Amino acid sequence: MPKLKINGTEVEVENGTSILQAAEQVGYEIPRFCYHDRLSVPANCRMCLVEVKGAPKPVASCAMAVGDGMEVETESDVVKKARRGVMEMLLINHPLDCPICDQGGECDLQDQAMGYGFDRSRYRESKRAVPNKDLGPLIKTIMTRCIQCTRCVRFGEEVAGTPELGLLNRGEDVEIGTFIEKAVSTELSGNMIDICPVGALTNKPYAYKARPWELTKTETVDVHNGLGSNIRVDSRGGEVMRVLPRLHEDVNEEWIDDRTRFSYDGLKKRRLDRPYMRNAKGKLEECSWEDALTLCAERLQKVPASKIGMRAGGLCVVEDLVAFKDLAEALNVKHISAVPHGMLLSTASRGHYIMNSGIAGVEDADAILIIGFNPKQDAALLNARIRKTWLKKRLPIAVIGQDIDLGYPCEFLGTNLKEIDKISTAKSGFAKEFKSADKPLILLGSEALQHKDGEDIHKATAALAEKIGVIGKDNNWNGFNVVHAHAATTAALDMGLASDFDLKKSEVVYLLNADSKVLETISKDAFVIYQGHHGDRGAHRADVILPGSAFTEKDFLLVNTEGRVQLGKRAVFAPGQAKEDWKILRALSEKLDKTFAYSSHYELRERIYKDFPDYRNVDVLPQSSWVTPSSKGKIGNVDIKVDTDGFYLANSICRASDTMHQCYEEFVLKPLNEKAA
Repeated sequence: MPKLKINGTEVEVENGTSILQAAEQVGYEIPRFCYHDRLSVPANCRMCLVEVKGAPKPVASCAMAVGDGMEVETESDVVKKARRGVMEMLLINHPLDCPICDQGGECDLQDQAMGYGFDRSRYRESKRAVPNKDLGPLIKTIMTRCIQCTRCVRFGEEVAGTPELGLLNRGEDVEIGTFIEKAVSTELSGNMIDICPVGALTNKPYAYKARPWELTKTETVDVHNGLGSNIRVDSRGGEVMRVLPRLHEDVNEEWIDDRTRFSYDGLKKRRLDRPYMRNAKGKLEECSWEDALTLCAERLQKVPASKIGMRAGGLCVVEDLVAFKDLAEALNVKHISAVPHGMLLSTASRGHYIMNSGIAGVEDADAILIIGFNPKQDAALLNARIRKTWLKKRLPIAVIGQDIDLGYPCEFLGTNLKEIDKISTAKSGFAKEFKSADKPLILLGSEALQHKDGEDIHKATAALAEKIGVIGKDNNWNGFNVVHAHAATTAALDMGLASDFDLKKSEVVYLLNADSKVLETISKDAFVIYQGHHGDRGAHRADVILPGSAFTEKDFLLVNTEGRVQLGKRAVFAPGQAKEDWKILRALSEKLDKTFAYSSHYELRERIYKDFPDYRNVDVLPQSSWVTPSSKGKIGNVDIKVDTDGFYLANSICRASDTMHQCYEEFVLKPLNEKAA
């Protein structure tokens, strides 16, 4: 490993380390605009210039690898003069509109101009103006501010897999834009806003709403999919103003998808903020908590337990599910589920229903088989991991289910899940490469398990994994992964809340944040209790509405699709008379004369830890033992179908969001209409 001196400090680093990275290891800051840790190195901003002994002029530290015996100065007079010159050039055409720029207060250009720039400009000519680009409903552009760092271009090409932005023209006329005027159509487009070092790309829904120093910042976890992305919720007063990613290398790196980032406006629309009961005329009218809970208790006690159906939705957190389960046990109700309707799979071992390799473990794979789901929609950041792995290794990837562009080349094996059985017997093509791989990986989507053959499909996939060495080929490798699309599913399976029952036969139905289309099957004569935070499908069918709180309005535990327990924090308070869901369920238990043993959040957590001691280990990737399924399973003639709501209207928060509806029209309906025309 080479040794070098940086500002007189000797350091030893790995081969291939750049001067900029070596300086950071020692603690010396080098300014940069174009360089980003997760993107390729273009070396075009020249802000990171340093002086290297023996070199005729300053060199770009981001692009030059260290050499043994190299001596580097990062704060010499030559370097300072060079940086001032670069900053002066960058600001030649910049509009200097910091007072009205949404990037103000958290702008790299602003900070570095103060720290490394010159205190005046010698430029007297007219500034160049660049027309703004329409990149869709999410990204606001002020292209005159752009310094052509190309971070957004490289992000689209390398991370998102959608090379829609590029550098146009040459010399003074150079600008960034789309080659053909269109919106940036990637589920990760909002990350371009984060990596833009100036105010050229900003958050369109957030434009002119607040300044960063006005906001209260809360670190929490996202519930819009099963990955459990780490996020920061910025709020002012009782309103969520924006959502930003939080660094977590093993889960979401430093990215989040657009649904997580932009659906926050749905948190303040269509909200249920007081209890309602349906009157004799069939209309919902406001009532007191006392009346609502009393009526619920009466109806639940009136019918036998076998006639009660309880279903929880995908946005529920651990505390909600535990209290929901406790209520079911108090009433002796067996028909309770918190997994997607129709999902059937073996739960003999926890390793049967989690991502055993972990999300980051995808990068260790050398062959990947994707079964029965669309990773771009169900787990966009997992899809970015797969693309990252493909760029690094050019590994073979195959898909059973949907023939769609995932952002990397993959072999389409068919829509029928019988193709799973064919892989074990095939001797050529992808099957041959998959069997010979050292670390093969299977990603089984929850969509493939949501019908009568779900358990057989799960067992057949597990049998395939055992047969070809996905499990046990390496003692440290288990490549069998089930990818859940919903935040609640893994915890629900841990708790055994996965019974399969028909809502049509239930006389009383209790819905906890359940808003899926399966609710349309509820009998017209059934009495429906809906507990949730949005006036969505469940609330429309309800006879009693109990207003709950959204994930930004409570402290909670969440178990992601890896089985990793994560901690969420409350950012704002619930509106009106809405309460935390576990508190509502506890109050109802009192009305039923079956009062829960806990009355505070601390006591509830202790009750959770008693039944699930592993939940104490927050942010630890669990190691689950593997148990061979009881049978190999026999797959029927099953084709995978796609939910028409797709990515942007996946849950009640998204369906209440104007921004998500705009995205749905732009990225889903518009292409369909153009294709039909």
